[in-house]
Amino acid sequence: MKRLIITNGKIILPDRLTEDGTIICEQGKIAAITEKTDTFLKEESVETEIIDAKGNYVSPGFIDIHTHGAGGFDFMDGTVEAYLGAAETHAKYGTTALLPTTLAGSFEELMKTFSVYQTAKQKNKNGAAFLGLHLEGPYFSYNQRGAQDPKYLRNPDPAEYNRILEACNDIVRWSLAPELEGAMEFGRVLTSKNILPSIAHSDAVYEQVVEAYHAGFTHITHLYSAMSTITRRNAFRYAGIVEAAYLIDDMTVEIIADGVHLPKPLLQFVYKFKGPDKTALCTDSMRGAGMPDGESILGSLEKGQKVIIEDGVAKLPDRSAFAGSVATADRLVRTMIFLAEVPLTDAIKMMTMTPARILKINNRKGSLEKGKDADLVIFDKNIHVSHTILGGNVIYRN
Repeated sequence: MKRLIITNGKIILPDRLTEDGTIICEQGKIAAITEKTDTFLKEESVETEIIDAKGNYVSPGFIDIHTHGAGGFDFMDGTVEAYLGAAETHAKYGTTALLPTTLAGSFEELMKTFSVYQTAKQKNKNGAAFLGLHLEGPYFSYNQRGAQDPKYLRNPDPAEYNRILEACNDIVRWSLAPELEGAMEFGRVLTSKNILPSIAHSDAVYEQVVEAYHAGFTHITHLYSAMSTITRRNAFRYAGIVEAAYLIDDMTVEIIADGVHLPKPLLQFVYKFKGPDKTALCTDSMRGAGMPDGESILGSLEKGQKVIIEDGVAKLPDRSAFAGSVATADRLVRTMIFLAEVPLTDAIKMMTMTPARILKINNRKGSLEKGKDADLVIFDKNIHVSHTILGGNVIYRN
């Protein structure tokens, strides 16, 4: 049995921040949390690693519920190498668990992704853990397609999605536009299988969002990006998805808090009116995360589209729109604290407990509590990560 002890840390607990604490991890779980560094016993028979946090913060591991890749790798590449490379890159920035996310593509590409995911999950020893798959598309509104390839957009077809659901038991989340023909019924099918239907790339009006919420669509993908707000139709004004996000109290949302997709006023608006318990931070990162500026590819290497990385974001070649995020989890937390002026504990909650609750895994992840998974990250006052720990094992140290 191996034991990991972290001493001299500012431990971020669910209800408070300890100034000088110790965490003891055994068999992949948190065995004890104390507020004094000298209260643990070092048993001679137990192999023990001790990490001195040196007064830095010790937080639950970051959970990214929406990412397409990092480190030059995209999950749509359809290779084990891409899955492992992206997971290991994200681990360097404090992420201990993530949802590999697909783009709108062909049925054949999805089938390939499913088989690769299984193999990659078994081989993933040094990267952020895979929590299941997030399918983003292909059931989207053409007008709100964003950087999604329009040739793959279509309406939900039971003949297709039932084949997909039968072929893969790893899907935990599916983003789609609820106003499309057949989408509400599809949402009910997903809910019956404990898969989270999420509203995305949609032109739905408020009334359709309410209907969708009752069909199981309890989450909104990258709030403000590729979705409806107030519109006029035949002279009458209609509220959209953005307004519904605030009016439906129990609707959860995620935001790309890179300071580019959403500027400071919108980050503060979401925090003030939706709050940290209903708002998750997500990277929505493509392969350019953790990479230098320059040309890159959104989507698979074979069929993806060229983009340019500059100004901390990926853009379409003509610079007419953003094409994706290149954020990492530490950047999201840093942006919320230093740009949006959110308290550190709430910024951490939006990167840990809230995403865990959205995925219904908060009984084992998302907070530092005895008996939960020993997934932790150590970082300094500027949110620069020194250690990432998964299941009591150090998978990254700087």
